[in-house]
Amino acid sequence: MQDLQARPITDTWVMADWDEYVRILENPLYEKAKGYYYKGHMRIEMLPVSFDHGSDHVVIIFAVNLFTAIMGIPATGLDTTTFRKTGMRDCQPDVSYYLGNGAKSIPSGTGVVNLDRYPAPTLVIEVSKSSLLDDVGAKRALYEELGVDEYWVVDVQNAQILAYAMADQGSKRIQVSLVLPGLTISILEEALRRSRETDQSQVGNWLLTQFQKKES
Repeated sequence: MQDLQARPITDTWVMADWDEYVRILENPLYEKAKGYYYKGHMRIEMLPVSFDHGSDHVVIIFAVNLFTAIMGIPATGLDTTTFRKTGMRDCQPDVSYYLGNGAKSIPSGTGVVNLDRYPAPTLVIEVSKSSLLDDVGAKRALYEELGVDEYWVVDVQNAQILAYAMADQGSKRIQVSLVLPGLTISILEEALRRSRETDQSQVGNWLLTQFQKKES
């Protein structure tokens, strides 16, 4: 497959065996890329550079971190970390969390998270500017099979969040998080909308007020 190695292939699923996929990721052309592998196909995505994608990425992480801190939910958040079942599945979601009793599942110093040894993250989040159909399609199926409990797709274009509860290799839409009890998806969407009109510190102050109301 010299052609695959010679030219960048991004933002589409391409048939490839596992060893070929790993070689592609090690190619300097893809040093700043994210990789996914599922059912004998790979998808390589170059890291986004748009302002809106970057802003939503920060806002959603801040919101989850603030909520878990206020509610006393143990949490370990990860940014673009590789989760791997060698030879079968691989992914690098934009954001992921281990929550509750699983918050200390992965020891410090771990590189690639080996899902044959460690559990899948509790919550996975993809921030989608141009990959929305894939994020709610093939990637959702991938995360279902990996055993993720909850999956959010942030639709940057519309400041919306498609949230799914996952179980038994299937998923269904939800409006209130199950892994972060009491967190409504509509509050997160409102935070995204507000971030288009004001700075993130003001969005943070608004979120703080909303979450404190829930705590009381």
